[in-house]
Amino acid sequence: QVQLVESGGGLVQAGGSLRLSCAASGRTFSSYAMGWFRRAPGKEREFVSAISRSGGGTYYADSVKGRFTISRDNAENTVYLQMNSLKPEDTAVYYCTADSASVLPPTRPWAYDYWGQGTQVTVSS
Repeated sequence: QVQLVESGGGLVQAGGSLRLSCAASGRTFSSYAMGWFRRAPGKEREFVSAISRSGGGTYYADSVKGRFTISRDNAENTVYLQMNSLKPEDTAVYYCTADSASVLPPTRPWAYDYWGQGTQVTVSS
């Protein structure tokens, strides 16, 4: 069992930055690939980014490539999402996820075993 707790969301102006954190419980954090998804109002949940167990592989949605950076610290059981050059269309609830099987491509929500409660990101224009 893994519990995921996101933090770092908030209100920011367009062009600004935020860093989301996701703290995981348990002693097997390094055995999970980790991901971030988001759900905007009135829209379906969408893949944002993912990172392999070791951190050596990273994946991004085209809409965030070049602006967002995912990283992880296995010693601290934490995964991060650095979000730069934020746009109003990035407004959404962001969810941290954990995948025990490292399914590829890491873009499908059904592949993830655990989800956090989400953190709101609001980008004003």
